[in-house]
Amino acid sequence: AAAPKAAAAPKAAAAATTAAPNGEGAAELEAKVTEQGDKVRSLKAAKAAKEEIDAAVATLKQLKADLEAQGKTEKGGGAAGASEGKKEKSGGGGGGKPAKKEETALAKNPAKGGGLDIKKAEDVPGWYEQVIMKAELIEQYPVKGCFILRPWSYRIWELIQGWFDKEIKSMGVENCYFPMFIPKCYMDKESDHLSDFAPELAMVTKFGDTELEEPVAIRPTSETAMYAAYSNWVQSHRDLPIKLNQWCSVVRWEVKQTTPFLRTREFLWQEGHTAFADKPSAEKEVLEILELYAGVYEKLLAIPVVRGTKTKAETFPGADYTTTVEAYIPATGRAIQGATSHHLGQNFSKMFEISFQDPNDPSGKKREFAQQNSWGITQRTIGVMTMVHGDDKGLVLPPAIACFQVVVVPVGLSAKATQEEKEKVRTTCMSYYMKLSSAGIRTKLDDKDQSPGWKFNYWEMKGIPLRIELGPKDIDKGEFVMAKRNVLDKDLGKVVGKDATLAQDVQRVLDDIQKEMYDGALATRDANLASVDTWKDFSPNLNQGKMLLVPFCGMKDCEEMIKDKSKEEAADVEVAGGLKMGAKSLCVPHEDKFNVNCPAKCINPDCPSGKKVERRTLFGRSY
Repeated sequence: AAAPKAAAAPKAAAAATTAAPNGEGAAELEAKVTEQGDKVRSLKAAKAAKEEIDAAVATLKQLKADLEAQGKTEKGGGAAGASEGKKEKSGGGGGGKPAKKEETALAKNPAKGGGLDIKKAEDVPGWYEQVIMKAELIEQYPVKGCFILRPWSYRIWELIQGWFDKEIKSMGVENCYFPMFIPKCYMDKESDHLSDFAPELAMVTKFGDTELEEPVAIRPTSETAMYAAYSNWVQSHRDLPIKLNQWCSVVRWEVKQTTPFLRTREFLWQEGHTAFADKPSAEKEVLEILELYAGVYEKLLAIPVVRGTKTKAETFPGADYTTTVEAYIPATGRAIQGATSHHLGQNFSKMFEISFQDPNDPSGKKREFAQQNSWGITQRTIGVMTMVHGDDKGLVLPPAIACFQVVVVPVGLSAKATQEEKEKVRTTCMSYYMKLSSAGIRTKLDDKDQSPGWKFNYWEMKGIPLRIELGPKDIDKGEFVMAKRNVLDKDLGKVVGKDATLAQDVQRVLDDIQKEMYDGALATRDANLASVDTWKDFSPNLNQGKMLLVPFCGMKDCEEMIKDKSKEEAADVEVAGGLKMGAKSLCVPHEDKFNVNCPAKCINPDCPSGKKVERRTLFGRSY
């Protein structure tokens, strides 16, 4: 059923009526737009004065307006405006107010109304900032590095939490809660561990006007807070295993630039802390948890990950080894750590005296130390999902974690529609809502007093996977139209369903969307994964925004050399994503498909170890 389009933003409409100066042709204007777009990006990269950037952006906007007047769509860089052919972008969100463009591409306070005016391909940080604000995931907060999680993002976290919590409980893990304050006596006992967090450690030193006799730390992680209690609880091997998890927030006072969800000073996570009497049981759990983390990304978020073990340089402080799932962000050509599962061995149990009488010692005097693990996943999941799947219309949610999987929108009711037609559409929409909800499909009925076009744009920005459009003609034919959010082409994304098989048709399309999103992300990831055997091919592939599977000795000093060398070689070349940082090791992949024909010699021609290589290591630029 066709829906009326939303009105174009006033600025865009005005731009469409502006004549090109000096009678310039479209090809000339297009070239000027491209050149000016490059200039804007160069000024930003060079951190030029705000006034200079503003002037360049203003010139770019005028050139694009002139190009639009020649009947062309925009092709240059910079902020994207709404054209006559894309009127619906100015519709949704913020009560239908006209889109207010910012003077700079990276808007500190993006306009609440309208669609995005920054394209993902042209300015990923600016695009990301607008998406998370306009999709109503976050709100700004006066404390730097802290953000309000609005209901839309918190519901995504709840759905992740619900799935993972059920899985770990089936493994015998119980939830608990420990205080957020870490006393000095615990910090002294585990000073080496906390020293790694020292630059980010937030301390409470006073209450009111009174200085505390002993300052306390706000937890950056809870090993030190929990393991003193474990020591009291364990006397015999029969007291093990202990399998505890807590859902909480932690504080790490980041000194680097913060990014909502990806790097913040306070963030939500779960942290599991377990203790076993034997090493094999502990190591078995490490991989079981890692597979659950892979499930969060692959089954819920529709994002493929590489499962692997961190190199020594990247291992968690105090752990024997760290396992990880690594995701890939195509828009920036960078990897991102998804979640980690650590085998701590006996390092912490020896510090905190978590020991038990050795059941194999006939004398009954020998004490054995527990084997421990810790594992965690954070709200970073939401940021990774946004970066991987989001597009120039806003958020794109996989059905498995969508707050609402379906939105039902009444359409086809003109001003001339009879009361009978309006009532028929209203009652049928309500019936669809009830049937879908009863079938376990998270459904929203949008019967607000706004135009269908406004609603389409609003829910597209919010990322709802499937929209049902239902009008009088659809009802008469016993069918309805479904629009898939993951397909940008409006015609290709439309699917017709039958009233008689409503729930089955909707569930089938939701399953298709989930699979299509995962398959698309997997194809893109694999296309940006290269096996490299010699150094001459390392930087060229890295600078194309790829992750690299390379032979690597695993030594810390050698990894530092690779990082420095790749950064140096990126200095004078164009780099995908624009960030000319050095490569770091991401993990040694567990799956054999990532270890084909691995050379025995480390890729670093100046490798100081001379150690024989047995498996490929995944390298890349990383968040």
